[in-house]
Amino acid sequence: MEFEPIVVKEEWEMILDFFENSFGKRPTEMEPILLLIGVQELGQGHAHFTKEQKQDLLHIATCKVLSYSDFYRLDGLDEEGWPHWENVQGIPSLPLKEQEILLKAHIIHYFKTEVFPNEDH
Repeated sequence: MEFEPIVVKEEWEMILDFFENSFGKRPTEMEPILLLIGVQELGQGHAHFTKEQKQDLLHIATCKVLSYSDFYRLDGLDEEGWPHWENVQGIPSLPLKEQEILLKAHIIHYFKTEVFPNEDH
């Protein structure tokens, strides 16, 4: 996974381009991208989600992408099929900009491995 800010910035632009081309709208923040990852990881397709469920989807997405660096581990699914994650190790305390780079790098890795696994990166 690449954490160099300029590389993350360039690859993040490709993720934003994908969203714009797929959904006709370019996200201005990470939340819609994380929400899509959460829905994908839930695996129940598109549905109407309550505000609380959307918060849960954001949590699922964050745990999933941070699992690539072993911060979280999938603990299992509940009776409704929602994944539950266990925090395995603490996430380092970083300044806000570095936190953003860390999360974006993990989201980029998710897209490279889960969404576009057969494309050259």
